[in-house]
Amino acid sequence: MLERDIPRERAIVLHPRFANNRADDADYDLEEAVGLTEALDAECVEARIIPIREVKVSNLFGSGQIEDIKTVIKAHEATLAIVNASLSPVQQRNLEKFWKCKVIDRTGLILEIFGLRAATKEGRLQVELARLGYERSRLVRTWTHLERQRGGGGFLAGPGETQIESDRRILNDKITKLRRDLDDVRRTRGLQRKKRERAPERVVALVGYTNAGKSTLFNALTAGGVMAKDMLFATLDTTHRILPLPSGQTAILSDTVGFISDLPTDLITAFRATLEEVKDADLLLHVRDISDPLTERRRDEVLEVLDQIEAGPEHGQTVIEVWNKGDLIVGPEREALKERAAATLDFDDMMNAFLISCLSGEGLSDLLLGVEEALSANDHTISVTIDPANFSARAWLHSHGHVLEEDMRKSGNVDMTVRLSESDNGKFRAKYARLVRL
Repeated sequence: MLERDIPRERAIVLHPRFANNRADDADYDLEEAVGLTEALDAECVEARIIPIREVKVSNLFGSGQIEDIKTVIKAHEATLAIVNASLSPVQQRNLEKFWKCKVIDRTGLILEIFGLRAATKEGRLQVELARLGYERSRLVRTWTHLERQRGGGGFLAGPGETQIESDRRILNDKITKLRRDLDDVRRTRGLQRKKRERAPERVVALVGYTNAGKSTLFNALTAGGVMAKDMLFATLDTTHRILPLPSGQTAILSDTVGFISDLPTDLITAFRATLEEVKDADLLLHVRDISDPLTERRRDEVLEVLDQIEAGPEHGQTVIEVWNKGDLIVGPEREALKERAAATLDFDDMMNAFLISCLSGEGLSDLLLGVEEALSANDHTISVTIDPANFSARAWLHSHGHVLEEDMRKSGNVDMTVRLSESDNGKFRAKYARLVRL
């Protein structure tokens, strides 16, 4: 049998520029939309910024703009038009009718990419749930041309249900089943999380805007082996690896899905189980592409998503900013960044920041020291004397704490100085308080 390559979709990308909404950043937003298109493995044959003075309820764009775009679509033989904004179902249907090609908006584009990238069972379930919720609101696009189906038989037949009602019922049934399946996966994830909570290692989660370099940093700090690519949403599924710390202790490093501006609400809801990994982490590393002209705006957008899932600095979670891709900054600007990062370490009320380059390795050792310092900020150092009858306490301290000193006496007793996390300190004192030296 002959194998034939599936032809790539030929896409035009349209970014509506609204006068009152980030109009000055339109070029960067268009560039991001083109990147999303390439992440979908579609060929971008044309990319344009379309100024919008007045939003048309029926089709978003003005009549003259629609005709111009139709000419461009025909000239490039495009099969897909991507509108980098939210479209109502009616707008999407009308534009498809005008342009004679498939039209998707920003939400649909992100959902398509997530569907393409999801690798684990949980990831696929989450994406499918979000996609069905999105499609349910858009059934008007497909079934407006159908009349009401007849129900029953003979002359007494009632009007029955419309095709759209039938399809909505089928979608609701699928959504209900997906939610049950996802709840089963979430219970499993919850058990795994509880097991990690009982383990001595603390959890450090990587968060950040998509394509900021989280997976590259993950691989640089661990034997991660996850896919790291200069592509939006290269990583969707959470991965955990052991993170060696300078003192010899270890933590668990978690690589998570990247955030993006205007992230669809359905996706945040569907990925809540995955995002709970972020919420429950002991420390967040906010990875920023410091070479991005919109890095400050990206920072605010990530913090906004964190706040939606009740995580981040507003919810008492320690955050370290990792200014990645420092090798792309040169000259006086680079020195100024170094000074800014160093200044954050001198103030208790600021997020600590580290300027690094994952590619060259610059700054990684300092970052690891900062991670260990942040993780141990609330640790307790205790001194204990353990007699032979309580050697189970010695084994517990070795498995849960960081032993700083240990001295075996001739009598058989052991003097130990151990650093414990706040929770482990409480557990040890509850069981072995008599062994702690005051």
